[in-house]
Amino acid sequence: MGHKWDEEGGWTGTFRRRIIAMKVRCMLGRCRRRTIMLAMFCGVALCVLHGKVLFSGGNEHGRQPRSEGGIFGLLGVFRSEDTASGKHQTRVHGAIHKEVTGNFEPPREPSRHGIGEQGVSVTLEDWEKAAVEKSLREYSLNLYGSNKISVDRSLPDLRDPQCKHWHYPEDLPQVSVVIPFHNEGWSTLMRTVHSVINRSPPYLLKEIVLVDDFGTKNHLAKQLEDYLRTPRLRGLVKLLRTRRREGVIGARTFGFTQASAPVIVSMDAHCEVGTNWLAPLLSVLASNRSSIVVPILDVIDNMDYRLYPQGDGRLARGMFDWRLDYKRVPGLPDRERKGRRYKTEPYRSPVFSGTVFAMYKSFFFELGGYDPGLKMYGGENYELSFKAWMCGSGSVWWVPCSRVGHVYYVNGVPPYSLPRESLSTYRDRNYARVAEVWLDDYKDYLYASRPHMRAPSFNIGDLSRQAAFRRERKCHSFGWFLKEVAYDLLSNFPPPPKLVVTGEIRALDTEFCLDTKNQVPVDEGVELTMYKCHGSGGNQFFRLTTAGDIRVNDFCLGQRGQSVMITACGSPNVIKDWQHSQEKSILWSRKQNRCLERLGLKIVLSTCRKNFDPQLWTFDDPFQLDTLQVV
Repeated sequence: MGHKWDEEGGWTGTFRRRIIAMKVRCMLGRCRRRTIMLAMFCGVALCVLHGKVLFSGGNEHGRQPRSEGGIFGLLGVFRSEDTASGKHQTRVHGAIHKEVTGNFEPPREPSRHGIGEQGVSVTLEDWEKAAVEKSLREYSLNLYGSNKISVDRSLPDLRDPQCKHWHYPEDLPQVSVVIPFHNEGWSTLMRTVHSVINRSPPYLLKEIVLVDDFGTKNHLAKQLEDYLRTPRLRGLVKLLRTRRREGVIGARTFGFTQASAPVIVSMDAHCEVGTNWLAPLLSVLASNRSSIVVPILDVIDNMDYRLYPQGDGRLARGMFDWRLDYKRVPGLPDRERKGRRYKTEPYRSPVFSGTVFAMYKSFFFELGGYDPGLKMYGGENYELSFKAWMCGSGSVWWVPCSRVGHVYYVNGVPPYSLPRESLSTYRDRNYARVAEVWLDDYKDYLYASRPHMRAPSFNIGDLSRQAAFRRERKCHSFGWFLKEVAYDLLSNFPPPPKLVVTGEIRALDTEFCLDTKNQVPVDEGVELTMYKCHGSGGNQFFRLTTAGDIRVNDFCLGQRGQSVMITACGSPNVIKDWQHSQEKSILWSRKQNRCLERLGLKIVLSTCRKNFDPQLWTFDDPFQLDTLQVV
């Protein structure tokens, strides 16, 4: 179950009692000089807590911060940053004192025993395999395994130990946690809700707003309404229902409009928040209301629900490649590390994923909210990031002492369909709208990576309202964003080369095309194969570039022995001297003087043979692009 919060002032009361206890020990002569000095310092802090000492000073916007109590008011962290507009100071409210437990640090969670407790793996038997497979098809995660775990399960504390000693302002703003969902499984949704309640200070959590995006599951109808009337949730959890399918963008916006707290926290419906997750986020917002703050996301395994850090556990920032695919880039560059006093101090990031974030509700709507032309899913996180950075004094911060676990769908594919069009169609149209408004000439790199977006039939709608917003707000250029914010994006994700020809690579006079089968290459890559041509692009849409490589999605064609593989474009196995003759209908490696050949469904490089049917190929472009004009 949740924490038993201190009835005498919450965590603040606990902090005060710790200080008094230290002073008593010192009076009895059992403290060393260092502890005596600490007690004296903490005595001053107590005075501040009672309003006898006020901290004042200018913040980055030239406004006076609010009067604050506590140790954090005396030990604020300052950092200078150089921007195009000159040097300014960013004040991150809070301070570390390693001898004292942080004022928002909760009591240790009670020991619990059971399946999945402490974030350990759920073990299933062979006879349960059919039930697991069914839930994977229905939910894109192992809901069967999730149902075995308590909605109040305990989690390990994955924070850096330093986080236990941060002290934050006590007059933090209240939050509305908005959770949009569509046909979410019961246990994953309820575990999200319960974790927020269990691990949030009650006086900061004003409400949880659930937004049912036109779902059809029986358990999300009367069963959910009845459950929300139980004493623990009644009055705290609000349920909204959309009248039509809105997608995550529309459902989230609906929830934001109905939220009553000054700060909105958006959260996916399959998360579990970590120890003391909320105060570190709010402390940054307290110092700069024009911020978007993001926790560190940990992984909840979609099969066994084990909780573990992403990657190698290093801090990371959010970026994107030129397909606008989101990328998590581990490690902090020198520009971010410079001037940091603490390794757990918040740091800047160009963009964020959108899984969990917090910001002032008023700031969200000052930025115009989301472009109403962004439908269903995809790209809204980039738009919000660009607006925050480029249109005034906004910023995006990642907060290491706030951690939230997230269940990622199997293969990253949501379990549901969308009305009228595919998820990828909505996403691509959203990406194009964002690119046209915010990327300036750099949008051509997106079109070089996704050429089908230049097809005459690819209609992204009217952008006059968004263009007017950018013009009226005198927003910075995308070049400024690359120089001042995403200064290492071009080195991490170099622009793609120009294109020579694009389309399906079809075996001449047949109905079969090269196909990746949606395989994701690892190590040396996976073998390329053939499948019936479908004319939809995607895993059959290839691009021959001026660099001599053939690309499909994020990958390149390479070689292992005779076999032609799909591999990472940075792999030494990539073939970089492809030539194509439309007249002769052949694809060959000039250096090796070997031609692309099909052996049944297997694709190989073999000695070139004139007019040999298995070596005859044509590029058929289903989108009728003038490829040479892409960039």
